[in-house]
Amino acid sequence: MLKPMQMQDNLANRERRAASLSLMVGVLLSIIKFGAYIMTGSAVVFSDALESIVNVLASGFALYAIILAHTPADRDHPYGHGKIEFLAAGFEGGMIVFAALIILWEAVQKLMQRHGVNKLGLGLLLIAATGMVNGITGFYLIRMGRRSGSITLEADGKHLLTDFVTTMVVLASLGLIWLSGLNWIDPVAAILIAVYLFWTAKGLLRHSAAGLMDEQDRDDDSRIRRILDSHLAPAGKSPQICSYHKLRHRHSGRYHWIDFHIMVPAHWNIQQSHNVASAIEYEIELALGEGNATAHVEPCQDSDCPAFDAPELKIATHGSG
Repeated sequence: MLKPMQMQDNLANRERRAASLSLMVGVLLSIIKFGAYIMTGSAVVFSDALESIVNVLASGFALYAIILAHTPADRDHPYGHGKIEFLAAGFEGGMIVFAALIILWEAVQKLMQRHGVNKLGLGLLLIAATGMVNGITGFYLIRMGRRSGSITLEADGKHLLTDFVTTMVVLASLGLIWLSGLNWIDPVAAILIAVYLFWTAKGLLRHSAAGLMDEQDRDDDSRIRRILDSHLAPAGKSPQICSYHKLRHRHSGRYHWIDFHIMVPAHWNIQQSHNVASAIEYEIELALGEGNATAHVEPCQDSDCPAFDAPELKIATHGSG
C-alpha cells in the first residue's frame, strides 16, 4: 500500500506528464494550423491558429505552475505554493482575451477588404485533424484535473475544448464557403469566435480572481458546517461540543485551509479539549481531501449547556493539532 507521500509524488508526476503532453500537442497543432492559414488566407483559420499559440504559452505556464504547486511549504511560503495555480488560470484567461482582440481586428480588416479564401479542401482536412486531437487532449486534461483537484490542468483542458469548439466553427465556415462561394462568411465566423473567446476568458478570470481573493467556496462551506453541526449537543455524535463560530476557509490551489472556534464545557482540561478539537479537525480534513483544519477552543460557562456532562474523549484521533 502506498504511503501518502508516495501517492502525492505519483500524483505530481501524472500531472506533469499531462501538462507536458498539452504543451507538445499545442506546439505541433500551432505549426499545422498556421500552415493551413498560409495556404487558405482565411480569417477564421487565422483565429484558430492564433488560439493555438495561446495554448502553447498557457500550457508552458501550466507546466511551471504544476511543478511549483507541488513544491513543499517552506519558511517563506508556510501555506505552500498552491496559489500559483490560480495565477496560471488568470494568465490563460488574459491570453485568451488578447487573442480574441487580435482575431477581432483581423476579421474586421478581412470583412472590409472582401478577401477571398484559397485551397479550401486541404485547409478543411488539416483543421479537422487538429480539432480531433484538441478535443481528445482537452477531455483528458479536464478529467485529470478534476481527479487531482488541479485548477491548472482543468483550465488548460477547458481551453483546449474551447479550441475544439472554434475548430468546429472553422470547419463549418469553410464548408459553407466551399459550397456557396460566399467569402463574407469567413470574417463573420471569425468575429463569432472572438466573442466566444471573450465569454470563455471571463469564466477563467472569474475563477482565478475568486481563488486569489480567498472567496468562500459554497460547497466546502456546506460540507464543513454539516460536520460541525453533527457534533452539536445534545443530539450530536461523539465528540459533542456546545457550539461553534468564526468559521473561515480558503483555497491555496487545491489545498484547503480551514479555521474555526468551538465552545466546550469550561471544566474540561486541556487534554480533553485538545482531543475533541483534533478529532473534528481530522474529520474535516478527510472530507475535503488535501488540507489543514485548525480549531480554536473556547470555554462555555453555561452550566445548562447540553454538552456540559458530555463524556470525555480520552484518545486523540489523528488530528492535525
